[in-house]
Amino acid sequence: MRAPAPAYSANDGVIDAATAVLGGKLDLATDLVGEVSLHVARDSLVETMIALRDTPGLEYQQLMEIAGVDYPDRGVERFEVVYCLLSLTRNHRIRVHVRSDDAQPVPSVTGIWPVAGWLEREVYDMYGVLFSGNSDLRRILTDYGFRGHPQRKDFPLTGYVEMRYSEEAKRVVYEPVQLAQDFRNFDFMSPWEGAEYILPGDEKAALPEAKGAPTPLKADEIQKADAAQSAKVAPTEAKTTESPAQTGAGKSEPDAVPKPQNPAVVPTPGEGQNQ
Repeated sequence: MRAPAPAYSANDGVIDAATAVLGGKLDLATDLVGEVSLHVARDSLVETMIALRDTPGLEYQQLMEIAGVDYPDRGVERFEVVYCLLSLTRNHRIRVHVRSDDAQPVPSVTGIWPVAGWLEREVYDMYGVLFSGNSDLRRILTDYGFRGHPQRKDFPLTGYVEMRYSEEAKRVVYEPVQLAQDFRNFDFMSPWEGAEYILPGDEKAALPEAKGAPTPLKADEIQKADAAQSAKVAPTEAKTTESPAQTGAGKSEPDAVPKPQNPAVVPTPGEGQNQ
């Protein structure tokens, strides 16, 4: 039996209660795909979180996660910081969104939830969003001396520098990223089917090898190989027996007598299931 998913409380009345409490601090409230999102002003974030935590009917006691989102097409305030809150007494979840950029800091909520210290460090490391009031705003996931913020949409996939251990210097060195191999066109054909072109080193095999060879054959080629091998083997003759000795029943004795029939069984020639 499958375990049912945890049932959360309905969203009925949540937006109305939040609107009545927050007032002008609330910019936008949405209820999409069963999730309530509140977009609030950045400067009023701390007051908003305290109101959502202490107001009866809302009571979001726990901060579960802080996530970052990058919208580079916006131009200004391209980042969003998303706070995921949980109400233990009401069994309900909600999201709070604030907008910012890499220059204007977001007020820290570590005074409300101390766990936010690590979560804000992660958003700062990945997106470069600053948090005012966080006394330990350092990188938490990337390496020492890392340049840039890897979760931004405009960050290169290969990065700027690479780290390796140098035997000559006997220490870890940082060097600019250098792509060792040129760009190649990769095909995603199944290796069991084989490539349509000749791979380097396979030019010696002009014809497909026999069944069982290390070079993989296609399905139709395997069927042809099986048919060709089966044609070479002569068909075997059906085994026939002429005496009980050939069937393994033993030799017949000269004084052997027929087995007596069961008197309760009356044979009916021409009738019955096995006749």
